[in-house]
Amino acid sequence: MFDLSAIQAVTQEGGVIAVFYASLLAVVLSGLVAWTYGATFHGLSYSRNYVQTLVLVSVVAATVMQAIGDSIARGLGIMGALAVVRFRTAFTDPKDLVFLFAALAAGLGCGIYAWLVSVVGTVFFCGVAWILYRADIGDHMAFDGLVRFSIEDADAAREPLAATLRRNLRHFALVSMREVAGGTRLDCAYQVKFRRGHDPAMLLSGLGAVPSITGLHFMMQESTTEL
Repeated sequence: MFDLSAIQAVTQEGGVIAVFYASLLAVVLSGLVAWTYGATFHGLSYSRNYVQTLVLVSVVAATVMQAIGDSIARGLGIMGALAVVRFRTAFTDPKDLVFLFAALAAGLGCGIYAWLVSVVGTVFFCGVAWILYRADIGDHMAFDGLVRFSIEDADAAREPLAATLRRNLRHFALVSMREVAGGTRLDCAYQVKFRRGHDPAMLLSGLGAVPSITGLHFMMQESTTEL
């Protein structure tokens, strides 16, 4: 049985065992954060190096906190040393920054031997991240992509178009419309959100069946955001 109080007592004596326990727990907790990040990731810019960084930065934070200890002079010295380093990594998704802070918090807690706070806080963070991912909170009005096509400017052509969009999409919004081919055709762009169980292939197949539609093009919303 994992006895947290026994480990806490051992680490209070300091030494190699304390450093080993702090580093090991930092790896375990940051590994849980990294696994949660990978399991709840949604987008295109997935980085294997970033996932590994979540684990490594936790170990570094734990080591720094153990090196500082209760010494104010050491803390000021390390702050001065870190001020020399310029971190210029740009985060395209705010969620990536939050997971990095979670890994840092786990490492800092382990470095000051706050085992209970580190374990409970990390597990609770991962649980909340998983619940938000599964519940799709904040996703009900987000569009899945952008579809563009050219269609004949006639009521007979627009009626099957509207029926196809309603059949495949949960929600759609006209983004732009312009006349082409001397006013005989319309170039249209719609933001779309699919119904559950529908995908871009089904939408493009349905739109392709409309006789007057040409130049079908679909772009995922995530790509337009990250590019």
